[in-house]
Amino acid sequence: MARAPTTSDAFNAVAEPRRRQILDVLAGGERSVNELVALLGLAQPLVSKHLRVLREVGLVSVRDEGRQRMYRLDGRPLKTIHDWVQNYEQWWSQRFDRLDVVLEDLKRLENEDNGDDEQRNEQP
Repeated sequence: MARAPTTSDAFNAVAEPRRRQILDVLAGGERSVNELVALLGLAQPLVSKHLRVLREVGLVSVRDEGRQRMYRLDGRPLKTIHDWVQNYEQWWSQRFDRLDVVLEDLKRLENEDNGDDEQRNEQP
């Protein structure tokens, strides 16, 4: 029997691309469900489902404004993700530094090869 995906924390909640899209839009400011539907081009029930998950893990808060419900980003739960990813920052930096060395070596070899070609072309 298939296990239902867990959405009990921010990590699992943001694993779904559409929820990340919703968070991206809400990072720009408070929005109603209808605004999110229009901006994302998703069906209203789908947006509401994702907002429910985001609310349950504390990534969005909601307030009533007349007949509308207004959603806003609450970035505090994202700190756990930031802290976890930050552990890998040094590793990535080292990898990019090594890649820079390889690219510089390739450029140097290419320039040397171009110089040899020019010398061959100049010979009678």
